[in-house]
Amino acid sequence: MQLTLRQCLMEFGQLFQSSLFPRMEEELGELGTRARLLVQVLTMTPLARWLQRGGGPGRPCEDRRALAAAFLAKAVFNCVTTRQLIEQLRSNTQMRRLCGWNTAADVPHESTFSRAFAEFAQSELPQLLHRALIAATQSDRLIGHLSRDSTAIEARERFPDALPKPDSKKKKKYKKRPKRAKASERGTPIERQRKMTLEKMLAELPMQCAIGVKKSSKGHVQYWRGYKLHLDVADGQIPISAVLTGANAHDAIVAIPLMTMSAQRVTWLYDVMDSAYDANAILDHCASLNHVPIVQPHPRRNGKSKSVLPKVFQPQLAPEMTWAQKERYKERSTIERVNARLKDEFGARHIRVRGAVKVFAHLAFGLVALTVDQLLKLTG
Repeated sequence: MQLTLRQCLMEFGQLFQSSLFPRMEEELGELGTRARLLVQVLTMTPLARWLQRGGGPGRPCEDRRALAAAFLAKAVFNCVTTRQLIEQLRSNTQMRRLCGWNTAADVPHESTFSRAFAEFAQSELPQLLHRALIAATQSDRLIGHLSRDSTAIEARERFPDALPKPDSKKKKKYKKRPKRAKASERGTPIERQRKMTLEKMLAELPMQCAIGVKKSSKGHVQYWRGYKLHLDVADGQIPISAVLTGANAHDAIVAIPLMTMSAQRVTWLYDVMDSAYDANAILDHCASLNHVPIVQPHPRRNGKSKSVLPKVFQPQLAPEMTWAQKERYKERSTIERVNARLKDEFGARHIRVRGAVKVFAHLAFGLVALTVDQLLKLTG
């Protein structure tokens, strides 16, 4: 008889408690809460699938598996900087031995960590680890609700250099513009996404550092410099998919790419989204995937927008949420807890790298640790 996901995870948790932890504590001493979580993360993430030991001719490079384990430990122990991680590796015997180094002298220099992290970011290693973890634990599960939202990621980064100003002395050569299609034929950016592949949709998203603005729950306008992390979170506070954009990207432009990415990984029934995703193209695409959208109506619907200009076209009325939809909409609070835990416990509040590729890699290491923690909490 085939075991269910919960039964597999319960057996996995019992294996940790009954066999693995006692043997490791005989060797390393009593393990703390974070050290136990690191053991669970390293056991459930298939580092050996993408990282091989050894290398070609010449001077041997540092063990990339140990370095990847160290960056997972950085997320688990919520280290602010890589220098702080190295100091803990040299002083904390348990942490160092779990990552793969026997003595403090074996821990590489900070520059080696920097080069290895750049390699992991370019190869998208942490994203691959998270995708493999979801495929192993969630692909056979029927998920009830998938909550979708974004969170602000502050970064210490400058904006891209402005384009050089053209020389006013040179004569400008005007080229004839190509004839553009009509607005009705072009469609909105969200409508065009429905005809694209996932790779093309992700390539067209704004990725550069920018200024973001949002209104808090108390009505105050807040600004930040950096990025936005868009998440799809399943029941049980398990992150399924993640996309990083610049802070100036609207949430609605990432909805269809996230849906498409999640549809390749899991099966679910209801899409739970706030009013930022209340667009006809998003609702239609959600229905085309055989999902039921539960979206809070936007104030622009039903003529409730603040504009005082006369409306040429009457707005399409949106039906109010039924009591059943309101009850299911409460499930959206799970994604707020995931965002808070990712920032407070797994390093998303401490961004010390530059560029969208490295920022996403840093966040993805935290996502891997958080996903393992939530999976094992379901067995408790």
